[in-house]
Amino acid sequence: MSSNLYVGNLPFDVSEDELRDLFGAQGEVVSAKVITDRETGRPRGFGFVEMEQAEDAQKAIQSLDGQDFKGRNLKVNLAKPRENRGGGGGGRRRDW
Repeated sequence: MSSNLYVGNLPFDVSEDELRDLFGAQGEVVSAKVITDRETGRPRGFGFVEMEQAEDAQKAIQSLDGQDFKGRNLKVNLAKPRENRGGGGGGRRRDW
């Protein structure tokens, strides 16, 4: 069963390939995603890595959490399930 990891405090110049390589040393990486700003397209400093095996994900947390990567100390933990935030407001405008 795969595990999804949150990776915080990423350098702003990190690529998804670098992220995949970093975690690949701990086990098989299914996917690696650096989150970017919708408007500017710039990285936001965090991402997600999906590991094939839960044991490899735990090994990655133990090995990489707090470790220096390109001058920044990584924050690595299990990702929380995405919560449903509902749809966009679009309520009726009132002119008082």
